[in-house]
Amino acid sequence: QVKLSESGGGLVQPGESLTLSCAASGFAFSTVPLRWYRQVPGKARELVAFIGSDSTETAYGDLVKGRFTIFRDNGKKTVYLEMKNAKPEDTAVYYCRVIWLDSVYWGQGAEVTVSS
Repeated sequence: QVKLSESGGGLVQPGESLTLSCAASGFAFSTVPLRWYRQVPGKARELVAFIGSDSTETAYGDLVKGRFTIFRDNGKKTVYLEMKNAKPEDTAVYYCRVIWLDSVYWGQGAEVTVSS
């Protein structure tokens, strides 16, 4: 059974940093790419970051490029999203996502609020 579990969300002030984690189980973690998305109520989920299976390839959405870093620990079966210089517009629920055997799996989400 594929399971993704995000953690690390919370309230941060503008300009601060926060790192989200997504612990995975139930599939061959080290063989698949992973993605972080975020969603604001009333809007579609937005792709934030991508990382290839061996971490050699990463990509970021334009709104977070240069501020966010995605990385993974295949031994711990965990993918991370480091957020630096947080902005109020980063406020959202953040989800990790994997495609395994042609099915899409999402975690339950981690809420991040950027506010002073």
